[in-house]
Amino acid sequence: MKNVAILGSTGSIGINTLKVIEAFPKHFKVIGLSSFSNTSLLEKQARKFNPSYVAVVSDKKSKELDRALSKKNLKVLSGAEGLNIIASHSKVDILVVAISGAAAVYPLLAGIEAKKHICLANKESIVMAGSIIMKKVKRQGALLIPVDSEHSAIFQCINSSNISEVSQLFLTGSGGSLHRISKAHFSKLKVDQVLRHPKWKMGKKITVDSATLMNKGLEIIEAHHLFDIPIDRIKLLIHPEAVIHSMCEFVDGSVIAQLGITDMKLPIQFALTYPDRRKTPFQRLDFSKINNFSFTQPDIMKYPCLSLAMAAAKIGGTSTAVLNAADEVAVCAFLNGKIGFLKIPAIIEKVLVSHRFIESPTLDQIFESDKWAREESTRLI
Repeated sequence: MKNVAILGSTGSIGINTLKVIEAFPKHFKVIGLSSFSNTSLLEKQARKFNPSYVAVVSDKKSKELDRALSKKNLKVLSGAEGLNIIASHSKVDILVVAISGAAAVYPLLAGIEAKKHICLANKESIVMAGSIIMKKVKRQGALLIPVDSEHSAIFQCINSSNISEVSQLFLTGSGGSLHRISKAHFSKLKVDQVLRHPKWKMGKKITVDSATLMNKGLEIIEAHHLFDIPIDRIKLLIHPEAVIHSMCEFVDGSVIAQLGITDMKLPIQFALTYPDRRKTPFQRLDFSKINNFSFTQPDIMKYPCLSLAMAAAKIGGTSTAVLNAADEVAVCAFLNGKIGFLKIPAIIEKVLVSHRFIESPTLDQIFESDKWAREESTRLI
């Protein structure tokens, strides 16, 4: 029986993780849960799974939850420190990091320092501070399993192979909600159009990133750090069927691909049970219903956010943190109706060009660059 803590249990990844845990009651026990502010759902989860600890980032919300759960035998923690306490707690065997945004960096580092089995479902932390995080993973001997479907696929394809045997990686993407929409119509796009993803059910921010292909750019940066592969050996293929989640080509010309249905419970289950595989109760891939596999190169002119991400990836340093921060602010402004769709890459580019670049930043310098980029993006909006 493994004790599991889920940071970000009220988001889509957290909710799906709890569904996986429910399917394996003899193997996993929930010991910690957290949410940014969704205390109504967190309270329901706490009553159902009986964790020892829950954390809410909002101090006011944590006090409300503490009162609501006063009759339960658990401890309610608050703030960023609450996340760090759960992440590093001695009773936690498996730590699921499903917090969105930069807030995941410090609890992730706390979990690495404590040598936890970490299931990582936050790409921003690696995009911002991948070099620092992966050095700590190696130094501490922690186990870090990616949960994103693409990176889980690559992890499974590489398996126990030596990284020197890998020739290149192929990240796949469905093309998002705008794959079949001409760029000529982008200036008139409404929020609800952009949020109609054809394959995946995701949060609003990541769905917009999928539409701009920024999500794929961030995933390339993440793959570069997670697997120690140069940027120019990571290729992106548009694969509308979304059955092949990514592929790995080896030096002998062999290509290994990971296939599956579009259900995040499958990579979550793999991350939780690794290195074992267990019979899944969830839906499986039915090859008789697959008529075609198609692959195309992304249209760089149609998706300027992808070009910006690739440029930041090659420059490195503080560029990727600035890219991520500017994108978060610009996408939020689009979702709130403050800017049009085409303003997203325009704002990101202006912020990237004007930022003070640091080649080998400390963690403090990364967060300073993140803060500056958010303020500058807000000013431009």
